[in-house]
Amino acid sequence: QVQLVESGGGLVQPGGSLRLSCAASGSIFKIYTMGWYRQAPGKQRELVATISSSGRTNYADSVKGRFAISRDATKIIVYLQMNSLKPEDTAVYSCNLVGTAVWGQGTQVTVSS
Repeated sequence: QVQLVESGGGLVQPGGSLRLSCAASGSIFKIYTMGWYRQAPGKQRELVATISSSGRTNYADSVKGRFAISRDATKIIVYLQMNSLKPEDTAVYSCNLVGTAVWGQGTQVTVSS
């Protein structure tokens, strides 16, 4: 079965950077669009960024110019590089095979001084 495992979250000060990783098992993952989502307390889960099997990317307006999504197809790993972090970026970040019910367990990102 397909499994996703996120890592790389933590506590950073405003303006800092983190890189999140999502490792997937199952070769069929390579043909799916991968999405990073986030959910803050009391808020709906929102889409942060996506990357297709061909490498095309899309970003939420709130993170454009600050975040970058990429994938290593050989290693079946998807990354989310987060720069210039703001307190409003604080959330649990989860990866997902878009269009499926396959999710990772989530990793906490906290941006605070």
